[in-house]
Amino acid sequence: MTDVDTASMTAWVAPRYGGGEVLCAEVVPRPTPGERDVVVRVRAASLCSGDLHLLTGTPYLLRLGFGVRKPKHRMIGQNLAGEVVAVGDLVTEFGVGDRVFGEVPSGAFAEYVRAEAGAFARVPASMGLEDAAAIPDSGMTALQGLRDIGRVGPGQRVLINGASGGVGSFAVQIAKGLGAHVTAVCSTRHVEMVRGIGADVVIDYTTADFADSPVRYDAIFDLAGNRSLREFRRVLTPEGVFISSAAAPHDNWLGPVRWLAAVALTNLFTRQTLKALLMRPSAADLDHLAGLATEGSLRPVIQRRFPLSQVPEAVTTFAEGHASGKTVLYVAD
Repeated sequence: MTDVDTASMTAWVAPRYGGGEVLCAEVVPRPTPGERDVVVRVRAASLCSGDLHLLTGTPYLLRLGFGVRKPKHRMIGQNLAGEVVAVGDLVTEFGVGDRVFGEVPSGAFAEYVRAEAGAFARVPASMGLEDAAAIPDSGMTALQGLRDIGRVGPGQRVLINGASGGVGSFAVQIAKGLGAHVTAVCSTRHVEMVRGIGADVVIDYTTADFADSPVRYDAIFDLAGNRSLREFRRVLTPEGVFISSAAAPHDNWLGPVRWLAAVALTNLFTRQTLKALLMRPSAADLDHLAGLATEGSLRPVIQRRFPLSQVPEAVTTFAEGHASGKTVLYVAD
């Protein structure tokens, strides 16, 4: 095992459930690797919806697994990029100095993080670490939804509802890369950005309603959770695929349970395919996304950047919603 100095580090922790206001910076021991782990010096991190769920403890059903009265894992953050500074005895994928990015269970909003080597992939030489940190959760969600569940291919018509957010901005580009004709739904202020990343048609939901359109789609990827299942099915082809990565209506107690049940039950009685997406972290998918970025067909859209010292402000801003792309934290030398 290569050694890492056992000195302390600064990490952002959540001593109780709440918003950005509950977060505090603490000095904690710097991690050392287990035999299958790597320790990464964090250079950049990004926020995702999962961070908010774990921080606020909502839906409340989530607390059964993550701490009833307070978070079981106090250190927060899941998406990051940085340099490997130590590896476990059984790790062969990476060496000290390698640039990596990935998704970890917790602790990414810190100076160092430890996780299994399988959580990471190499950052392409042509990519900056802030861009790499923006990819993991959102990029894998978009890829698995469109490629694996939607089986999107050349010539298909794809509707992406919620196209301007973190997942949506990746979904537009990935669908285009798969050869689809992409219709993207977003608000007025995001229309030009969404068109700029490749959408063939952009619907401004403040002035038009995709559910009233005569157009039918081979696949619908819902990231907004703001319409009924009936409305989505009405604009889906008879054998089309509906992929849900958002629950509607919002429920602070049960979260997506009712929505998931409705999707699963309806799927039993229709020729259409209706599936809920639960993203599974995959190093192979990270490698695939890195390849798309190297080819130039995938470009992370970063709207906001905050230094790691401003995590509470970043979380508060992110929680307000209506973002264009990703919110990234950077670590200055």
